[in-house]
Amino acid sequence: MEIRCIHTGDLHLGMEFKNASFDKKQANTRRLELWETFNRIIDRCKETKTQILLIAGDLFEDEYCSIADVKRIDNKFREISDTKVVISAGNHDTLGKRSLYKLIKWGDNVHIFEPNCISNIELNDINVVIWGLSWDKKLERDSLLDGIKVEDTSKTNILLVHGDALSKDSEYLPMDKNSLINSRFNYIALGHIHKHQFISDNISYCGSPEPLDFGETGSHGIIEGIISSDETKMSFKPFAKREFIIKEITIKDNMSYNEIIDSIKSIDNKENRMMNLYRVIILGTRDSHINIDVKDIKEYLINEFYYIDIIDKTTPDYDLDKIYQENSNNIIGLFIKEMEKKGLDEEIVRNALYYGLEVLLSEKVKR
Repeated sequence: MEIRCIHTGDLHLGMEFKNASFDKKQANTRRLELWETFNRIIDRCKETKTQILLIAGDLFEDEYCSIADVKRIDNKFREISDTKVVISAGNHDTLGKRSLYKLIKWGDNVHIFEPNCISNIELNDINVVIWGLSWDKKLERDSLLDGIKVEDTSKTNILLVHGDALSKDSEYLPMDKNSLINSRFNYIALGHIHKHQFISDNISYCGSPEPLDFGETGSHGIIEGIISSDETKMSFKPFAKREFIIKEITIKDNMSYNEIIDSIKSIDNKENRMMNLYRVIILGTRDSHINIDVKDIKEYLINEFYYIDIIDKTTPDYDLDKIYQENSNNIIGLFIKEMEKKGLDEEIVRNALYYGLEVLLSEKVKR
């Protein structure tokens, strides 16, 4: 029997983006977009008549969510009463004594695994057994899945867990990848790693449906498809409202300020620029008389990007011979000679020279 399934996790509902480079308004907008994408996942379950919704941990941020938020989640799950919602709590939505999970009565279609010990739920009407466990603390160094293996292969067996199958030394529930591959589950739904990836044809990390910062570039979404005792056909579906995109541009010393602005705008078309979140790293050599004021450039481009973060890694184009002649009897001249001895062909030495000169020359101007 084929079972239609959606695998998601790491939604981090309620996240306040305090560590992001957003201002308060942008952080709140992004926070609301996480809820919007959660709602769209529920709508996707309705649209595809999904029978099982697997949530592989970190559904919400227990640090920032309230009982009202959890009730809001439950109300959405009740909209898909024909879909079995199965949750393995992770390290951000732990199932400890004071867990938000325990403060409401969940709908009849919701099952949340107990912490620290593998258990299962049997869905006899569709001949499926779902195995899993939840966390009750922020770190889990023990390999709680050691030796797990399916015994009854006459049923469709699914494992749902939040943990790390990529590092045996992880502090986030380490799992042995080869043991999982040989465990005979028809599908293993993993959470915790925010980049979607298939470890094998039937073992996958769903990734975060919405990227959370510039460390999570690339496409984000959900895993969906068909699972049966004979065959598993699960695949990635892009679902994120926005992407975090990092671009590098290299400028030249003969470029004007306006040409630098145009170079930033040329990283993508207007439609994408007004949809996604960009970090632009400016490299290369600039005219020493041009000051790249990141704040001013961001303000200038406010109508050209939905969001832009700019990092200036340029170096000014200095006439070293002229600067040395003007400063041969002071610390600036000594600094130039010392750096030349180290070899200006080396990029790291050349950059150190330029950064040092920028500081020394600015101090000289102040005096």
